[in-house]
Amino acid sequence: MSSLPILRRCALSHSRFSAPATTPIFLDFLVPSTFKHGQRRQASTTAGTPGGSKPLYVLSKEQREFMDSALRVNQAGELAATLIYKAQSPQIVRSYPHLRPLMKHMYDQEAGHLKTFNHLIAKHQIRPTAMYPAWEVAATFLGWSTAALGREAAMACTEAVETEIGTHYNEQVREILSWEADAERRGEELDEELKEMLATFRRIRDEELEHLDHAVANDSKEAKPYDPLVDVIRFGCRTAIKISEKI
Repeated sequence: MSSLPILRRCALSHSRFSAPATTPIFLDFLVPSTFKHGQRRQASTTAGTPGGSKPLYVLSKEQREFMDSALRVNQAGELAATLIYKAQSPQIVRSYPHLRPLMKHMYDQEAGHLKTFNHLIAKHQIRPTAMYPAWEVAATFLGWSTAALGREAAMACTEAVETEIGTHYNEQVREILSWEADAERRGEELDEELKEMLATFRRIRDEELEHLDHAVANDSKEAKPYDPLVDVIRFGCRTAIKISEKI
């Protein structure tokens, strides 16, 4: 299995919570009222700013479509990750109580990521993936089944999922950075909202890769059979990403 180029910024300090991972999942992107107020605001569509500052970089139709797709896929991915951890936690914590703080920490981070993308999807009135019901069932089954196979298999699942998610976030970050470089060549700058979105993508990517580190530290590579399990999960993640980009 090919190694993932990882950009890590900080070490994760372990949380020490005693409560199980029971934070509710709020699917606020499904609430119709969140789409009714105001017109859609596309980042970086203003030609310039007052006060003699640099003009703003205008996104092309293809770039706007890229952002729509990125937000849709990211929301779907974070929903799936949250459901995987939710399904894994009861079995893992019951058999390995010392993993309760780690499982809760990772779940809470994923729930925070999902909340972020729910907000962005609603704010920009982007259509969520129509595959939500299928991904809900698939993610829940994946979490439950890998936990049933034991701690190592559950951690191998985390390793596989976070490898693909981290790679995908890296691709999105590189794409937006290429726009930033193009803007600089033109004497322009990215809209502040797009800069904030880039920072959000980087932060979430780094947190996902920290989960990967935790999985490896907790014997993900001892899962049996390791290679077939990880390869199948990674293939499933890549397939889900491609489908969610379009549907």
